[in-house]
Amino acid sequence: MEKQEKKPLEKVLIICAKGSLEDVYASLVMANGAVMEGIETKMFFTFFGLDGITKKYMDKLYTGTTGNPAMRMPGGLKFPTMLGGLPGVEAGVSSMMRKQMDALDMPPPSEFLEMIAAGGGEIFACKLAVEMFKLTKEDFHEEVKDIITIGQFYEMADGDRTQIIFT
Repeated sequence: MEKQEKKPLEKVLIICAKGSLEDVYASLVMANGAVMEGIETKMFFTFFGLDGITKKYMDKLYTGTTGNPAMRMPGGLKFPTMLGGLPGVEAGVSSMMRKQMDALDMPPPSEFLEMIAAGGGEIFACKLAVEMFKLTKEDFHEEVKDIITIGQFYEMADGDRTQIIFT
């Protein structure tokens, strides 16, 4: 049997649809990693994921504390999801997460976007979601290249070594 040659990934399109701290960071870390590996990278922020590129919210994202069965406290203890709804818990957990990220030298979302764009990555906002939330291009970080439809985003997915990742 003939061994097939492995072909490296050439392009990645990342869709960020959730606006929690952990979801936006997952998208940003994957995009930054792809850019650093020389992979053509395009990001598409839609629905609540728009918070990750909106100037007003992007560096003040919160961790989802309710309904998150994987939530853990420092030391690995499971976080009781019913506590997530108590006043101040979400803010406290989010603050703790930001401090842990700072300790790991993880930049805030605004800096991540600058790094991704500087490395050649492109960042887009979803036209439908932008219209639904009555936002404009001026509401977004300056690295947002354009507001496009999902059809326009899919057109960017040409090529046989392209992956679409939905976070």
